[in-house]
Amino acid sequence: MLKNSRHSHGFTLVELLVVIAIIGVLVGLLLPAVQAAREAARRMSCGNNFKQIGLALHNYHSAYNQLPVQRGGTDGGGYLGGHYASSVIDNRLQLSFLVALTPFIEQTAIWEHISNGDPTLPVAPNFYPPMGPTPNQATFVPWVTQIPGFRCPSDPGTGLPANGRTNYAACMGDAIEKINSGAYDWNLTPPDSSRTERLRASQRGMFVPMEKTQFRDVLDGLSNTLMCGEIPTDLGDNDVRTQPHIGKKPWAAVMNNPSYCDQFRDPERPQFWDSNISSDLQNASAADRARGFQWASGFLLHTGFQAILPPNGEICVDNNQNPNSLKSVQMEALASAGSRHQGGAHVLMGDGAVKFITDSIDAGDQSAKTVRAINASPSNAGAKSPFGLWGALGTRASREVIDSDF
Repeated sequence: MLKNSRHSHGFTLVELLVVIAIIGVLVGLLLPAVQAAREAARRMSCGNNFKQIGLALHNYHSAYNQLPVQRGGTDGGGYLGGHYASSVIDNRLQLSFLVALTPFIEQTAIWEHISNGDPTLPVAPNFYPPMGPTPNQATFVPWVTQIPGFRCPSDPGTGLPANGRTNYAACMGDAIEKINSGAYDWNLTPPDSSRTERLRASQRGMFVPMEKTQFRDVLDGLSNTLMCGEIPTDLGDNDVRTQPHIGKKPWAAVMNNPSYCDQFRDPERPQFWDSNISSDLQNASAADRARGFQWASGFLLHTGFQAILPPNGEICVDNNQNPNSLKSVQMEALASAGSRHQGGAHVLMGDGAVKFITDSIDAGDQSAKTVRAINASPSNAGAKSPFGLWGALGTRASREVIDSDF
């Protein structure tokens, strides 16, 4: 007599739950490692972009015996309602150093469009001239073109309200005065002796606004001098690194104390501005007024930084202008390097080396008076940088010895 017997070949519910739990634990352990590997790859790609920019700068210097000008371009005398109005007759000497690098990074088509202008657009005076209009003109195609070599893969910012974004900026030294205007006034009146004296005393970086510089000017040594730095682009989230605080105090407040705007951070979320002072923040919907929103613009907010506050420090524009005025963010300002990487930002040295500078780099006395020639009570022109190793790296000819690794 045969007995019926049943043999189970499946898993019990308990066994399935155990397997699922084990898989969950393994995924939980694996995901951070995958994310870290992806960020490491993005960070390496970002460094490679910087190396290409460094090579382009050296090739440009070999070709023209100078670095590209920060705030260069054309000024045909077309004055349409003031310096702050958008111009289609010329670009008002507002172009960044990145514009001149396009043919050196395999962007010849973009360069040819810029250098030839656009004779077909129905705008006054019925065309865009060679070298284009001011960089905030979104109808000029090159200005709204995203150039991959100018973007860090770790930065998620994309699209409107920006024109073409960038994550790479020129080192403008360790001071504030004349950082945007150079030796000109705001109507582009040619330099006079007073403005020139103030420019030479304060603008001590590798790039000087509206002035040509050469490697021969770098007396501190190319390997000891910052040429460019990484910057994050704005995401519209009140980030202190990408949305400038535009105060209504006298302009000298920040020049005499670079840490002035630190008081306006949210005490519970210090990476963001306190919402109670949001009326003094820039309009994030405007392409003119947020970090890295115009790769073609030579203004500090878009393609410049100072070696004053350590990397990932806040942006501060302090003057008595209307915070919603474009004029306010074209005046003197304070902005450091920064990135979406953890703990610091890439910098490009004068010799082409790419280094990662941490937020904890020695940045000296953050409340020290910045270097100025006049109206500095008293003048401190020629002084050693008060901003430690970071400030010393930012100056090209202050004869400060760099005797430590960074």
